[in-house]
This record gives sequence, C-alpha cells and structure tokens, in this order.
Amino acid sequence: MSKLPAKRRRRSLLPDISNQFTGFPTWANLAPMIDTHLIRLEDEVQDGHYVIRAELPGLDPAKDVDITVTDGQLTIKGERSERKESKGRSEFSYGSFIRSVTLPAGADEDDITARYDKGILTVSVAMPQSPPTEKHISVQAAS
Repeated sequence: MSKLPAKRRRRSLLPDISNQFTGFPTWANLAPMIDTHLIRLEDEVQDGHYVIRAELPGLDPAKDVDITVTDGQLTIKGERSERKESKGRSEFSYGSFIRSVTLPAGADEDDITARYDKGILTVSVAMPQSPPTEKHISVQAAS
C-alpha cells in the first residue's frame, strides 16, 4: 500500500463559463446557416486590374445578378429562385446572395467590366499603373 497522499482535483469557486451555455448552438453549428447565402470570392491584382471572381452557378446573369459600386465598395447581389418541381431532397441554396468588397486605393470606379462564364462571375476594375502618391500634411503648433 502506498503512503503517498491522494491528490484531490482542485475545483474553482466559479463554475466553468461554458457550462452556462449548455444547450445553446455553438459557432460550428451555426456556420452552415450563416454560410448558405454567402457568395464565395477570389480576388487578385493582375495586369493593372483588380480582378474578383465570384462562384455563382446556375444563375442567369442578365436577370439574377446585380453589380453596384458606391464610395469604393463593390457589391455583387444575386437571386436564385426555388423550383418546386422536385419531390425529393434538395441541397441547393435558394434566395438572395450578397457580397461587398472594398476596392483598393486608386481603383477606377468608371472602368469596371463584368463577365459570366460557366457559373463564374469575373469583375475587373482598372487600377493605375503607379501606386497612389503619399500626401504629407504639416502640423502647426498651437500658439
């Protein structure tokens, strides 16, 4: 028989905070609900243009897609209508989709093109060849 004292597990005076939220959904459980109507994007700068590619399969770009630009924010909206023909299971997402991105400094909001091919929307925004110049502001001391 051992003569070592038995170790007791220390207990906090305050219960673990996670115990207070038992029964509530976790972020991992909420992710599918949040992510279902998010437009997935890729973006990069190439050949003097800021290029955004959005995954929008199954849409008619003339009717279901709207692209706007305001104050340096480019917004892509889409609408996929639900079809009631099927009596089976559907894992497709229906409804409104929206995504906004901030354009890089110096992007030319008047030179934007959009193209839709095989479910991918490509938006190209012209960028100046030289980076925007830095402007220094002098600070005057109070008298």
